[in-house]
Amino acid sequence: MDSKDFISDEILKQFKTGDELMSFLTSIQKRGIEKILEGEMDSHLGYEKHDKTGAPNSRNGFSNKKIKTSFGEDSIQVPRDRDGSFSPMLVPKRKGMAEGIENIIISLYSRGMSNSDIENQIRDLYNVEVSTSTISRITNAITEDIVAWQNRPLEDVYLIVWLDGIVFKVREQSKVINKTIYIAIGLRQDGIKEVLGLWLGRKESSSFWMSVLTDMKARGVNDILITATDNLNGFTETIKTVFPQSNTQICIVHQIRNACKFVSYKDRKPFTADMKKIYGAPTKQSAEAAFKDFAMTWEDKYPYSVQSWRTNWDELTTFFGFPVEIRKIMYTTNLIENLNGKIRKYTKNKLSFPTDESVMKSVYLAVQEATRKWSMPIHNWGVITNQFIIIFGARLTKYMKA
Repeated sequence: MDSKDFISDEILKQFKTGDELMSFLTSIQKRGIEKILEGEMDSHLGYEKHDKTGAPNSRNGFSNKKIKTSFGEDSIQVPRDRDGSFSPMLVPKRKGMAEGIENIIISLYSRGMSNSDIENQIRDLYNVEVSTSTISRITNAITEDIVAWQNRPLEDVYLIVWLDGIVFKVREQSKVINKTIYIAIGLRQDGIKEVLGLWLGRKESSSFWMSVLTDMKARGVNDILITATDNLNGFTETIKTVFPQSNTQICIVHQIRNACKFVSYKDRKPFTADMKKIYGAPTKQSAEAAFKDFAMTWEDKYPYSVQSWRTNWDELTTFFGFPVEIRKIMYTTNLIENLNGKIRKYTKNKLSFPTDESVMKSVYLAVQEATRKWSMPIHNWGVITNQFIIIFGARLTKYMKA
């Protein structure tokens, strides 16, 4: 219902100050909460007020309760029943805070604000006193959500899985050290992207990725058609150990960055232009020819950069075996790096995290916020899904849902 249907312009015009308007809105909210609670009681008892049905349970007056809402602190009347079995959902028992404030606290926490900062923000904006211990209790409840989310069953098969890590500073035994959040994003059969999990470990390593992939398999993943990764040493072998049929594509963007590390600034532009001829080639054969020209031009001056292409050639050119539409989404980990960028945005206020649990909570909430709009298939999905079916045949169709 539109607010114009029940609050006329004449009513609003009578307010002379913001305080008068806030007082009116507070009273409207209080009345609304009490009416919702009465409706909950009707549903609980199975009959409306003043309707004599002879039911074994009945109303038993009201109790006063202080609650905190986005309009401030207020006192409401909560209906009671005779056998004490009524447990309202809007304002649960033993809780003095409406859901809106809890959601605000969690939203602020997800954006990297400390408990004391949140306390000050809530006080300044809503004139509500919420202690840091209360804020900790609310955010600690997220841990249970993380455990449930992290252990949820996954799909039987993912068409593409992007794997990458993001580094945070975390306190451990009075020292601040670097720790890595390992992130996996899967492309489902319906074309929708899904974050498969978050795993916290030390410096990124292929051995830890083994535990990540093993966890995914234990949660129901039987096959991954394509993996897109950085060029971490031993990564491909690790993937093949857990998912032996997976086609591994090393991210071209990572390769360009690594190859340019030791290239002087004055050579960088022509150097990257020659690399583009390799990954921009129409076929693998023409890419091989472009690489020979690239090596002849630059190997004497930058042997390490050229050798990195030669060493990882098979995994760097996997995408040439697929149609152009699939190539565009598999040859780079830009998707997961974009997610990492949004996570950084939400956690930028934290120079370091006090515990492993705190960094997991912050990243989990940032992921939930950043992926809120992941509800539509990727562009051109009708064409792409048919290409996957043609290429992988029964290996894919045996998992397809009717």
